[in-house]
This record gives sequence, C-alpha cells and structure tokens, in this order.
Amino acid sequence: MAGEILAAEEQATQVSAGQIETLVDLLTSSVSLQIAFAILVVGLVVLGLTYNQFRQWTLRKKFSYSNPILAEIIRRAVLPILALALISTINIYIQTFEIFDDPNEILQEQKNIELTAGETFAKLLNSMNVLVIVFTIGHIITILLEKGEKLKYEKQDFQSWLELNGFKDDEDDLFHKCYQWIAPKRPPEDISEQEFQELLKTKEGREHLEKFITSGGSRIGSYHKLVKDPFSEWKKSEQKKYEKYYNDCITGENELGRPLLPGRVPDEIYEIDIWAEEKRVANFEPVIPGSKPPGYAEKKREGLPKPFRNFIPLGFFLGAIIGIIAWWGIDLFVLATASGGIALGVGFALKETFENYFAYLMIRKDKIFVEGDRIALTSGYKGIVYKITSRVTYVKHPLNESVAIVPTRQLVTSEIINYTKEFALVPASVQVGVSYLNDPKQVAAALMKVGLRALREVKDAKGRHLAIQSKCPNLDENKPSCGCDKQFVLELEQPTVRFDKFNDSSLDFTPSIKEMKKKRLKKLTSLIPSVKNSLKNMVLEIC
Repeated sequence: MAGEILAAEEQATQVSAGQIETLVDLLTSSVSLQIAFAILVVGLVVLGLTYNQFRQWTLRKKFSYSNPILAEIIRRAVLPILALALISTINIYIQTFEIFDDPNEILQEQKNIELTAGETFAKLLNSMNVLVIVFTIGHIITILLEKGEKLKYEKQDFQSWLELNGFKDDEDDLFHKCYQWIAPKRPPEDISEQEFQELLKTKEGREHLEKFITSGGSRIGSYHKLVKDPFSEWKKSEQKKYEKYYNDCITGENELGRPLLPGRVPDEIYEIDIWAEEKRVANFEPVIPGSKPPGYAEKKREGLPKPFRNFIPLGFFLGAIIGIIAWWGIDLFVLATASGGIALGVGFALKETFENYFAYLMIRKDKIFVEGDRIALTSGYKGIVYKITSRVTYVKHPLNESVAIVPTRQLVTSEIINYTKEFALVPASVQVGVSYLNDPKQVAAALMKVGLRALREVKDAKGRHLAIQSKCPNLDENKPSCGCDKQFVLELEQPTVRFDKFNDSSLDFTPSIKEMKKKRLKKLTSLIPSVKNSLKNMVLEIC
C-alpha cells in the first residue's frame, strides 16, 4: 500500500513539473531557442520604450482632452497589438522553419508523448498571447463601464439644463431654440387674472411668467419640443464650449495670461469630463480657463479609492494565470492551499482596511451624507463633512474650531444625524447667554434686530443673499433681485429667537435664520460658518 502511494506521488510530481523542466532545459541546451528568446526579450523592451513615447505623444494631443475615452482605448490597445504581433511572428517562424527539429528530437517525439522543445517554446509563446489578450480585454471592459457612468452624468447635466432653462454660457439662447414655452390656460393662485393677461401680451411678461415659481415651489406652463433630439443639440453645444475653453488655454487667453501646455504634470488643462464636473460643482457657472492652480483636479481626488471596475483587469489577469498554470500541468490543489493560507493571513491583517473601504462604498452608494452636509456624531460632535475617504472621514466644526477624524466604518455602524439631507432650509443659529438681570423681552428684541440685519447684509462672494426671505432686499433699493427669494416654499419674513434654558449664570437664547440650500449646490452648507460669524459679530456689537 505504501509503495502504491509513493508511486502515485512520484507520477504526480512528474506530470506537474515535467513541462517546466523541459522549458528550463531548453534555455540551456538549444542555441536556436536562446536566440529566439533573446529576440523576444529585446523586442518587448523596444516595444515598451516605443509605447511610452507614443503614450506621451497622445497625452499632448487635443483629442486626449476632448475625447478621453477614445484616447484611453487607443493607448490601451496599441501596446497589446504590437506585443501580439511580435510574439505571433516568432511563433509562426518557429512553426514554419522548425528551428528546433533535429534527428534526435524527431526520434524522441516518436518514442515519448511529452512535448518536444519546439512545442514547449510555442506553448510558452501562446501562454504570453493569452495573458496579453485577457489583460487587454479587462482594460477595455473597464473603460466601457466608465463611459457608461459618464453618460449617466451627461444625462443628469441635461436634466439640470432643462430645469434652469439653459446655462449662462449658452450661445444664441439654445434652450428656446430647442423648446417653446406654452402658457397655462389659467393663472396660478399667486397672480390675479388681470395681471396674468397683461403679462401674456408682452415678451417681457411672458419671460417673467416662464421663470415664475409659485408658493408651492413649482413652475407654470409647459414646453413643446422644436427639434427632434434636444439632448444631441445640447451635447454639441457643450462640446463647442469645451473647444473654446481648450483654445483659450493653449493660446494664452486665460487668467494666467500665458499659454497652458497640454500633457503637463500636474495638468494645467481640464479634460472634458473634469471640465463638466467643475461646472456641475459650481452650479453650472462657466469654467474660467486658468482660474485654478495646476493640478487642482488631481488634488481634489487625493484619498479617493478606486472603484471596483478598476480591479476588473487584475481579476481577468489572475484568472488567465490560473488557467495557464492548469494548462501547463501544475497541481492546482497545492497552489490553492498555499494561496488560501496567504489570503487568510492578509485578510486578518487588513480587516479594518476592508471594513473602511466597504463602508465608504455604502456611504457613496446610499448617499447617507456627502461633502458639505452638516451632521452630528454619536459622541455629540456636530460639524460639516469636509472629506470622505476610504480610511477616515473629516468632519469640521461649523466655526472652524476643530476637525474630527473618524474611521469611516464607524459612520456606518453608529447613529448619524444629518441636518441637511433632503431639507431645503438649513438653520444658522448662535447661542447667546445674558445675565439674569437683563429683561428677556429686551434681549429678544435686540436679537431680532440682529437677525433682520443679517437678512440684509449676509451675502456670498457674488453678492447674493444667503438667508431665505420673502422678498429680496435689493428690490427695496431699486436693484435687480439676486434670486434669494426664488428657491423656497415657506415664506419667512423674519428670523426667530428662542429661549433655551436657565443656565447656571445666564439666560440662554438662540437667534436663528434660515439659510437657503439650492438644489444641485451640495456645498452651499459650507457657507453656514460665515452666516454664524456674521450673527455673532452683530450680537456682540449690539449687546
């Protein structure tokens, strides 16, 4: 019995390592093989150097910026095609001229079922071809999946374009070339019948009605398509805008006042996808060429983990390696046992890392919170989400007093209060403590005065009021409305003052105003500290 087991183990060893030993013997015994192998190695090195130069050349061309998906497919496909051509040429040369055939090899082939030298080397070349093909297919699938995701973002931007009745940088009023506004049959409740009919008689009046938002937060009327495919027209317009942006960058017609060179590291020019993302973040304001420092886009992406699709080529490659190992007759059971033990050890060592990564994916997918949301942790710490990474999440105090660095996995397993998710109104409040000797009514009146002043004076960098109010204060000064009175449902004409509690040495009050949170502008809540600071300064000035 023991003899049979030893014989079986010896036979398995011969099967699993026989072809590898034949290949090693070839490298030392056949001059023809050494020449062919040297040609293969030198050819691959030359191909690598040539591909690197080709890649650098493509990165400096306009199509790499205006059509990055196609450019990436070309870059990914050129090297494998050249490698396949080189390997296949050597393989055909071997099979055609039979450079390894000699009388002794032919005699061995007749007597032994094992592979000859030529067949073994051809098998090696075929294995390399399989690896190159599979790895390339994995990359192309990844690029196509990325294209599908970017197409989804394009459709979202198109919907935003429809909601805004066009973007500010549209040429020749593109929106109204694609859609015609049709007035409703009856006026909304906010407008009288007489006023409604008067507005319909003039062009300015119809424009006013088209932009009118009811107290319920909805528009009036409907739209009729004037072109067959408005999405294609909008896409052509965005492509044209990007070409103008690119030309302004390379000609020096930009904020830096010098030509920006494509292909630089760090990048000085946005690709069209990053350019569209910058517009999306800025509520579709025009992107000014050269307004951001070089490498700005790459800096924003630091710490962000790669999506799962980027691991597809690696998965394909590992699968191909396992298949080739089985093809060469190596015992997969021993390999699986060894790799399983290693994977188990690595899994225990990186347990927390994997938990943080999957927690990050859950937060992004379910949109539990995003950058700019104001949240409260279970520890009681309240702040604005500054940055979410696959390892930790940064939460900044609203008054920039501190930063909480929390492992991302804890934000999934614990209770989180999100003050801004799905709410159009974001309160900005400051706690004030006054002496017990003060009259609470006088304190409330003073704080109300502070809130009313904040409604008029607290603005952003573009002069737009941040606080929600029934009517824009600019209208009282005979100025155009900044829009602060357009994007809300509830009409709040004044701030609120609440008495909180009897503290040990003070009466605590909280004056607050409602800050407007517009749709699609996710980072607007980061402006709450400026509102709070303004309130605090006004309180100190008055009290």
